[in-house]
Amino acid sequence: MHSARNSGLRFQVEVTLRTKIAKQNPKVIQHFHPVLRQLPKMTGFAALALLAAVRALPADASSLAAARQLYAAGRYPEAKAAWEPIAAAEPQNAEAAYYLGATALRLNRPDEAVKLLEKATALDGTRSPWFQTLGDAYGAATQQASFFAKGRWAKKCLAAYDRAVAIDPDNVDARVARMGYYWHVPAIAGGSMEKAYAEAAEIRKRDPVRGAQAFADLYAAEKRYDEAFAIIDDLIARHPDQMPAKYQLGRLAAITGRNLGRGAAALQAYLQYSPKPGEPEIPAAHWRLGMVHEKRGDQAAARAEYEAALRLAPDFTIVREALARLPGPARP
Repeated sequence: MHSARNSGLRFQVEVTLRTKIAKQNPKVIQHFHPVLRQLPKMTGFAALALLAAVRALPADASSLAAARQLYAAGRYPEAKAAWEPIAAAEPQNAEAAYYLGATALRLNRPDEAVKLLEKATALDGTRSPWFQTLGDAYGAATQQASFFAKGRWAKKCLAAYDRAVAIDPDNVDARVARMGYYWHVPAIAGGSMEKAYAEAAEIRKRDPVRGAQAFADLYAAEKRYDEAFAIIDDLIARHPDQMPAKYQLGRLAAITGRNLGRGAAALQAYLQYSPKPGEPEIPAAHWRLGMVHEKRGDQAAARAEYEAALRLAPDFTIVREALARLPGPARP
């Protein structure tokens, strides 16, 4: 029985080695052959210790890079499949826990996302974007929570955003998220338009385009539409080559239903642009242009834009929902 058990352990060690090392450097595994030959003679404790040591070896760089690229490309089911074996082999790998949590959030599984992101931030509490994503997961969990649990989740959400900003005050994404929190939640949970405007001012100090978007969103929320468009128009006048500013004009038109012709032209121009990292992605521009067409009553054009967004980002849930709401049959 012990021999059979050790043979099974040897098999696990060999499989783990080949998965984690052989692809990167096949010669490395040769150094373990003498040890593997001794496995049948080892006690069960020694064999388990060896297996644990092998599992503790870090994943090879190519596997990590491929997994990151899948996530960055928005191929979330594939990213999940790529990160899962890394996490299984390295339970204390904070990056694997983070990406699995971020992927779960993208796949609309907030409870799973919260558990994984809490683990990631507990293992490594120095990453501002990780706490921001944890805050997003808490926010998503709030939407699905019972009325009595919403307050508890909301407080966790704000605390995570606060931690993200404390770690890196220049993390504009975290500040945008915190502004959204102040804007949307009731005062009893810490919401305040005054706080939202103060956060928008901090955003504008660091990124004029995102800052203009922040103020425009807040103005639009208060139905101060002329002021909202004025701040975007001023941004475009001062930075005519800033294509993200044109995206923000189109986005504002899509949200408010005003200046739809200008908004459509701005988004069509943006679709000819290759966004840099951190700028609005092309699927988002198709989505917003679809919204503009829908508000103009052009259902066929709206459908075409939504479908274009989904071809580039199949897991873009909000676009899929918008497409499903359009009257008439979907294209095959």
